[in-house]
Amino acid sequence: MAIRVRTCKSVAEFREAVGAIAEYGAWDIDEESAKRFLRVHPLDRMHAAFEGKRAVGGAGAFPFDLSVPGGSVACSGVTVVGVYPTHRRRGILTAMMRAQLEATHERGDPIAALWASDERIYGRYGYGLASLVGEIELPSQYGGFAQPWEPRGAIRYIDPDTVPSVLGPIWEHVFHHVPGMFARTKDWWETRLVHDTPQRRGAAGPRRFAVVEIDGVDEGYAIYRHAPNWEGGIDAGKVAVVEVLARTLQAETELWRYLLDMEWTSTVSVRLLPLDHPLCWILATPRRMRMRVGDGLWVRLVDVGSALSSRSYSAPGPVVFKITDDFCPWNAGKWKLEDGEAKKTRAEADLACDVTALGSVYLGGFTFAQLVRGGRTEELKPGASARADAMFRTDRQPWCPELF
Repeated sequence: MAIRVRTCKSVAEFREAVGAIAEYGAWDIDEESAKRFLRVHPLDRMHAAFEGKRAVGGAGAFPFDLSVPGGSVACSGVTVVGVYPTHRRRGILTAMMRAQLEATHERGDPIAALWASDERIYGRYGYGLASLVGEIELPSQYGGFAQPWEPRGAIRYIDPDTVPSVLGPIWEHVFHHVPGMFARTKDWWETRLVHDTPQRRGAAGPRRFAVVEIDGVDEGYAIYRHAPNWEGGIDAGKVAVVEVLARTLQAETELWRYLLDMEWTSTVSVRLLPLDHPLCWILATPRRMRMRVGDGLWVRLVDVGSALSSRSYSAPGPVVFKITDDFCPWNAGKWKLEDGEAKKTRAEADLACDVTALGSVYLGGFTFAQLVRGGRTEELKPGASARADAMFRTDRQPWCPELF
């Protein structure tokens, strides 16, 4: 029977489409959780592959506003992508990704972004690795600071009901300074951060929401779980940090001091940290973090001209790119980027690359010089990569603090 791809038209179809990835994760999406998911994911953004009336695969896309150097841009946040094991290796994933990218282009979203469960998959669809993240396990005994430090604020718990109103403005402040974050709506805070069932906790306790107040202003917050444990009568608990964000270094330092000093704890763990995180400089023994580095956000330029024209640059240029894009052919050709605007051109190219390379440099996480050395970009004119890197340079590493 032929496979056809279209958007879902009912909650039942949505559940069946999401079930393709849920099956691999050993979780079930019932009607209640599906309706909660649909508060932040419009039904018509869920593509599904149908064999007859049955969905055999699915690919969703959150409507995001993603922070980029100098501002933000509309972005499709690709999520819950999967094909049922019974229908693998039949071109279904490719068909869904093509339909999703075409729909993204028709909506006018210049970029798409995702977290890759398998880093081998998404390059073939034009996504480039755009950031790296670190995972740490820091023994509490090595939580000393490198320099003398005095606290100035007070830390308090807040009720889950107040999380969007109290934590939201702090997230928004950081959003405007760090590329790679997405704007959170009230529904997102409630359904993704506050909603916390026992099934999601494992052996740990509920999420705690702590805020640091300095001079009467809420300057930062920490979301974490405490997982108690005892080994041979000695406390061996863990603080599992979900997220720490702050307006100032003082506030962020106070929150980390609070987490590192937690009672009945031997380890503080964090899954997603940017490689330029201040802990690398705050701690006296940063090597004790034993940071494991992995891939973070992947970015796809769906409309090269609009995407390149939607961020700011540190130098005027110009630079001319010769772009290949087999999956989204409207991007293929030569593009001149000058004074913050990208247009198709007949001028001689300076750099030649696949569209994935532009995804890798777009947020400032990697450089053209790195891509040239790695064989992902060809320098057609001497000094072209240095000129392009001067344009794309950013002061902060891109960072998305949450999987989606």
